[in-house]
Amino acid sequence: MEFVSQEAKQAFKARARRLIDVYQVKEPDRVPVSLPVGNMPAYLDGTDLHTVMYDHDRLIKAWERFNREFEMDTFSSPALVLPGRVYDLLDCKLYQWPGHGLPDNATGIQFVEGEYMKPDEYDLLLKNPSDFWQRVYMPRVFGAFESFRYLQPYTSIIELPAVNFIPYSRPDVQATMQRLIDIGQALAVWSEVIGDFSRRAMASGFPMLRGAMAKAPFDTLGDTLRGTQGIIMDMYRQPDKLLEALEVITKLTIDAALASANASRGLMVFFPLHKGADGWMSRKQFETFYWPSLKRVVNALVNEGIIATLFAEGSYETRLDSVNEFPRGAVAWMFDKTDMAKAKKALGDKCCISGNVPTSMLVTGQPAEVKAYCRQLIETCGKGGGYILSGGANIDNGNPENLRAMMAAAREYGVYRK
Repeated sequence: MEFVSQEAKQAFKARARRLIDVYQVKEPDRVPVSLPVGNMPAYLDGTDLHTVMYDHDRLIKAWERFNREFEMDTFSSPALVLPGRVYDLLDCKLYQWPGHGLPDNATGIQFVEGEYMKPDEYDLLLKNPSDFWQRVYMPRVFGAFESFRYLQPYTSIIELPAVNFIPYSRPDVQATMQRLIDIGQALAVWSEVIGDFSRRAMASGFPMLRGAMAKAPFDTLGDTLRGTQGIIMDMYRQPDKLLEALEVITKLTIDAALASANASRGLMVFFPLHKGADGWMSRKQFETFYWPSLKRVVNALVNEGIIATLFAEGSYETRLDSVNEFPRGAVAWMFDKTDMAKAKKALGDKCCISGNVPTSMLVTGQPAEVKAYCRQLIETCGKGGGYILSGGANIDNGNPENLRAMMAAAREYGVYRK
């Protein structure tokens, strides 16, 4: 890698060493910081989410300015900002965003939960997951794929296949094919913009922290297919079908996570954990439906030398004593509302942990309050290394001085004396 200067090269090495040490549960030179920024760089640069979803130049300008001003131990990437044109072309039903279901001035996006797989469709999923995805699920969640419900299963194409392609003579199917070309072209432009941003950020001295993203198999079924109400009912009414489906989704998740990690050349896969939190399901349900399949996915990554970062949304205090099952340095945990002293005690011997400066404090609190809270976290979780100072969840708007207070706390209270 070519750096923009010798100083940038040295800064990259220092930051990378700091992150390597902390993920290996060693004492770095100081506690690293990962600021919990969502779409905030856009607003600090005087624009908004709607604008940067469609204007690549404004997007890059805002995030480059943010990284210059805050100088974290890694860089904040705009990769999670939805490419507006792509989602417009897809006519995606899973989300609402500014200008598409939400007001233009909305600061975030909204997931639209639905029963995108019916309770009697488990057998369709189990029989042929790819066909279910293409001809049932995708037409329900993407308006662009509405016509795919008229296609025949590809497994029907065996010999003398001409008649199997008759559905492709339909005008709506042909329009979908053209729409896919348009989507691919728009994504190619967006991918190059994001890739160039990342290369420049690293050349300026900032290592990349996260590579790919995956989900717990139960969350794939519960968020994306059955919905919250549906998956709850399934745990009681058809638990065996649910477990069969989890087996299928687990295999698909492992393949997809490994492929994504290889494509991104990253050494880390990030998992936002949704439906395994305290209060969402009982301990028995967690140990039956949620944890076994997630553990299999994580172990598959660990076996390939990939670090799994598990973001425990909500509280995980009743789960802590049952999830410390991985080799030292193989898994990292990020916490939202979990008591960090309990997390350190339960997991800190083998896992890097991060969190949990409250989102409400960062948005409405004062810098002195934030700094004091961060000091307490550092003194509680930083002993022996293996702790990253971060928020409980990302913020889209708020007081930038509170983020500077987080950085100041790490530099003032997080230095290890060796």
